Amino acid sequence: MQTSKSFRMDDFIAGWIAGASSVVVGHPLDTVKTRLQAGKGYKNTLHCILTIYRKETITGFFKGMSFPLVSITVYNSVVFGTFSNTQRLISKYRYGDGRHPCSMADLTVASMLTGLVSVGLGAPVDLVKIRLQMQTQMVLAENLQLAGNVSNGTNIPMRSISIPSQRLYRGPIHCISSILQTEGLQGLYRGAGAMILRDVPGYMLYFIPYTIMCDLLKPDTSSSLHPGSIWLAGGLAGSISWVTATPADVVKSRMQADAQLQRKYKGILHCIVHSYKTEGAQVFFRGVSVNAIRGFPMSATMFLTYELSLQFIRSL
Repeated sequence: MQTSKSFRMDDFIAGWIAGASSVVVGHPLDTVKTRLQAGKGYKNTLHCILTIYRKETITGFFKGMSFPLVSITVYNSVVFGTFSNTQRLISKYRYGDGRHPCSMADLTVASMLTGLVSVGLGAPVDLVKIRLQMQTQMVLAENLQLAGNVSNGTNIPMRSISIPSQRLYRGPIHCISSILQTEGLQGLYRGAGAMILRDVPGYMLYFIPYTIMCDLLKPDTSSSLHPGSIWLAGGLAGSISWVTATPADVVKSRMQADAQLQRKYKGILHCIVHSYKTEGAQVFFRGVSVNAIRGFPMSATMFLTYELSLQFIRSL
């Protein structure tokens, strides 16, 4: 698996396995988070969960999961592979040994570079996932706009035009094709700027707390960390990262859910100002409780699976 002293492929493979496990665990709450941040008509988290269940049954929570299951596995492979290999490259450059422990400054640089690299692949993945998760509300908004454009001389009731059972996208491939046709290649990267604002500091507050907590939970420097300690450290790191990233995540979700047919945001700044003026400062913390709850099991599963997979691969 090892191609050189400072570059390893096993981190990418372990990250791929960890990504798959985290998607299955975290997607239902991710759907709730997206609906709360970019949707309409939800009073709170519980109301959102009940509304999705009543209108769409349990399958509503797994809308758009097939695409993340395939793509986020690759995305997490890139994230973990980039972070681990960047650490080794920094250690080799600064200390002459890729196995030398990184300082806090080294971890900060590696984390921020990982966040920057992740956006290139993660922005289109997130956009397609959000468009698929938001299908019900996007169709309804389009139909209401159509009804509002009907001339006043007609007596067509609004409900006869609204067809919420219709789906804008038949699946992820059709979604990508539709976005490319209507918005061009740049359409797949809508919200990428907001994603950079979320992920560059977000990954710093993801990997650094995880590393610190692992060091604190380790009995001594020579012993290996217990799986329960890895699970706890990963879960706490995930909650910390997602809670602090929520304001930027709200902006990103709104930008990405803002389809061309009913586009209302000209850019990141316009989205921030418009959201603040219409809904107040609290809008930027919408879904924060879901992020905190979802971040724990999702990240705990991801880090534990990553570490165990890495141990297994390196033992072969």
